[in-house]
Amino acid sequence: MATVQANANSVKHEAKRAAANPGLELLERLGYIVRGALYIAMGILALRIALSKPDGRAVDLTGSVVVLISNQFGKLLLLMIIVGLAAYSVWGLIRAFFDPLHRGSDPSGYIERLGFVSSAISYALIVVFGFKILAGSGGGSTDSTRKAISSILEHPAGGSLTVLIGLIALGVGLGQFVEAYRAVFMRDLKGAEISDMTRRIVTGLGRFGMFARGVIFVIVGWFIVQAGLHHDPGKVQGFDGAFLFLLTQPFGHLVLGVVALGIVALGLHSLACARWVRLMGSPGSA
Repeated sequence: MATVQANANSVKHEAKRAAANPGLELLERLGYIVRGALYIAMGILALRIALSKPDGRAVDLTGSVVVLISNQFGKLLLLMIIVGLAAYSVWGLIRAFFDPLHRGSDPSGYIERLGFVSSAISYALIVVFGFKILAGSGGGSTDSTRKAISSILEHPAGGSLTVLIGLIALGVGLGQFVEAYRAVFMRDLKGAEISDMTRRIVTGLGRFGMFARGVIFVIVGWFIVQAGLHHDPGKVQGFDGAFLFLLTQPFGHLVLGVVALGIVALGLHSLACARWVRLMGSPGSA
């Protein structure tokens, strides 16, 4: 038994050393930059809708990928996106399993760490989308949320599963509101290398961005629940549908404009994290 425990500890130690590799950490910071660029692009696309200037492109992170690579340097940028988001996805797993940001082992800590796993999966799917574009079989502006729910609803228990997915999305949205209020992510920034003023600005951007993302997830979750209850994939709305739903509400252009600016703020927060976030090898993270 002692030998097994010693081997397990040795494997864990080597895994931690690999996670703190400076080369990997450089790629993880690239991931924050890519993530920030994607959110800024998505926010700008949503702002165009608020200003009644939509251009028909998908207003989600995959749509942002298509926007960013629509130029002469597209293939190079796509490779950077794939590498950066792959590293960011790995960072999500590192945050979940090694807890370098000290979320803890109480229920709230485990919920946050589970969120890191969910984040890792989400960005890994965007990496797959990028590979499909490289292979010439992706890049369209289809509603991936509706497509996924439609396939789930084809199964006998699809309605119940869809409701569960919708409730999870609602939970994520509500969790974003809590995160915006608590601003626990403020502690993830390096202490000695960032001024108090900069820290307040970066924290404000994060709070605004997470609130805006919470609004979108709550709307998407509500529509998914309705699709499950009525067994109707036509009721599903992704990020595009959530933005358009806001537009139809009283003061819709103003509300959507604020949410769009919040998405841009989330992107700027991610760019700031690329410089100041503590990674596995940072002091106080191990």
